[in-house]
Amino acid sequence: MKKVRMILCGSVEPSSQNQSENVGVVSVVYVSEDEQNVKNKLEELQEANPDNFYMEYEVPMDEDLTLLEHYPSIEISKEDLG
Repeated sequence: MKKVRMILCGSVEPSSQNQSENVGVVSVVYVSEDEQNVKNKLEELQEANPDNFYMEYEVPMDEDLTLLEHYPSIEISKEDLG
């Protein structure tokens, strides 16, 4: 089964609707089939942006990820938005 690896980034940013409030933003920032490319990019991103939270995932291609027990996601709590 073909798989793809991805890096997700979680960050806290000012809301585009209300600059006095913060929001949690989760973005897919890198995708590759090559494990070493992903590991290198993850290290590069973590060094360049230490305030962001990065996670690496490996997922099967052509799969409804919502049907899996766990799929790529980052939880951002209200306390994180402070």
